[in-house]
Amino acid sequence: MTRYHLRYQLLPGSDPRALADFCVEHGVEEVVLMFNAEELHAGHPLGADEDLWFELVREARDVLAAHGLSVSLNPWVTTGHADRGRIQDAGFAPMVSPLGEVSTTTASFACPAWRAWLAAHYGRFASLGFRVLWLEDDYRFHNHSPLTWGGGFEPEMLERFALLAGEKPSREELVAAITGPPHPWRELLQRTWREAQLETLDAVRQAVGGRATLGVMSSGLGVASAEGRDWDALFERAGAHRPHFAPYSDTVARQLSYSIAMLELQRPLRPSGVEVAPEVENWKHTEWSKSDTQTWSEMVAAHLSGADALLLDLFPFVTGAPQRYPRVGRMLTASRPALDATLTPSLTTVGVGVPWWPTAATSLHGDGTMAGLSADPLRAAEFLLRYGVPIQAGVAGVTALFGDLAWAVPDPGELLRGGLLLDGEAAAILTERGYGHLLGVTVSEVALRDTPSAVPYAMERVVDGGELLSVNVQDAVARLEAGPGAEVWTELLGPRFEPWGAGRVSFVNELGGRVHTIAACAPEKLGRCDDGQRLAQKAIRFLGGDFPMVTGGPHLLPQLARVNGRWRLAIANGSADPARPVVDLAAEPVATLLRPLAPPERVSPSTAEVPHRGYLLLEWD
Repeated sequence: MTRYHLRYQLLPGSDPRALADFCVEHGVEEVVLMFNAEELHAGHPLGADEDLWFELVREARDVLAAHGLSVSLNPWVTTGHADRGRIQDAGFAPMVSPLGEVSTTTASFACPAWRAWLAAHYGRFASLGFRVLWLEDDYRFHNHSPLTWGGGFEPEMLERFALLAGEKPSREELVAAITGPPHPWRELLQRTWREAQLETLDAVRQAVGGRATLGVMSSGLGVASAEGRDWDALFERAGAHRPHFAPYSDTVARQLSYSIAMLELQRPLRPSGVEVAPEVENWKHTEWSKSDTQTWSEMVAAHLSGADALLLDLFPFVTGAPQRYPRVGRMLTASRPALDATLTPSLTTVGVGVPWWPTAATSLHGDGTMAGLSADPLRAAEFLLRYGVPIQAGVAGVTALFGDLAWAVPDPGELLRGGLLLDGEAAAILTERGYGHLLGVTVSEVALRDTPSAVPYAMERVVDGGELLSVNVQDAVARLEAGPGAEVWTELLGPRFEPWGAGRVSFVNELGGRVHTIAACAPEKLGRCDDGQRLAQKAIRFLGGDFPMVTGGPHLLPQLARVNGRWRLAIANGSADPARPVVDLAAEPVATLLRPLAPPERVSPSTAEVPHRGYLLLEWD
């Protein structure tokens, strides 16, 4: 049964009985209490401020528990989210950015006073009795506004680094070294950060003393790798995971591809037994920020990914009684039938492999900024999903590798023995790493859009058919020359149809592997069209993909999985227009249509029309 976990900000003077009544009426299983959040946040709560929040939390917890509700707690700050004009006067050492900017409220992980406060803070609130104590998502080094990138470069942290490295560079020297080509200091700084973070978590865990499960949130995988996050060590200490996966406000439906990919790529990070409750959030915390339709579609996506519960931010943080917002209750009630139908305790996904290595950032050739250490594993996933191609996390029989993530591949030969889809940047990197002879193409240069040229790249022409596609706004394109035995599928042209280079090339290498290279260095940003979809799906077939793929309309986003011994293909409509998905299946499936905020409906798989953000579920033996 669907488990709604409602995250709710306490207000001084509010009546927790109104919250309890709402939850009982609308089937909310658990309340995750928040305090000291956003508008009410005046810094890390100390002394009388902490006493005030403690009493409010205690009262609310007792009332909710008396109504039969499970209760967890989410203190709003660990290090601190963002300054937003606040000034912290608790004596904590502040975070410092790579550029030397100093936060006015965010504390350093290396500060002993802050670490002692955090452990005592969580230990005190654990005494009230909660199922899960959440570490807020500011438990990180990156994204602490207004700092550029984030923190981790404060004097206290640099002292820890110096003890580990045996040398003491200045902040400027350290930043220059770690943001260029791979340097030993980069891995040592990541280890410094990781140890400080885990030591703090150990102190919190000791203070909590087993009275509650600790929960952690994750954000982008690339930036977590830049921080040196050790997921195994983290989940040895925490038993609940709140993965970020959805935008905080209304977006176009095709961005569901981001949500599907985020949920899929984070699944392998968790050992079995770790509870997962993906975060569905509204920002800026009003019911006008995100439509019920979008919230519904994201909850369904979370259920299809194997979520144990749904962590929901649905009310304004300064709301008062939840009864003021009856639409929220109606949305929860109307959503339950579809959510119950998509509850998936366990699944095995099938599709093109999208690999990720948590240590990826140690191998990247940086661009002089901290942001340049965040390889994005979602790029290949979003290219494929929006063209109707299912994905799975990790290396598979067919694997897609885009961009600078190619620096992080531990053994490129493993990928090159199977089916491998590359973009131009990945092909150039593998060539530099000595694997060019297995690609079937020579990469003579990576041309940049802003570099003037007598013959700039502009178009892509399909060799077999003559159709034209655009590469005109690609930031970079690799100039490819096909080698012996390679087959050129498209050719790139200048604005006067001058030859520029090969566009898409397929090759069977000496290892027996199949490689398909796309010259564009960001294929996920190419203009989408039917011809592009045909080329993408044809490439996956060439590489060995023998699983179902979807056509029939733009942005039909698939998830293929084995569930309870059966096949299930879930297709989300990422377009505002209704669509009739087309899938070539050997067996006749049972088809269920999920319309937003409506009960599931049994339909014909060949004629079902899927509305905006709706889902078609196909199941067969």
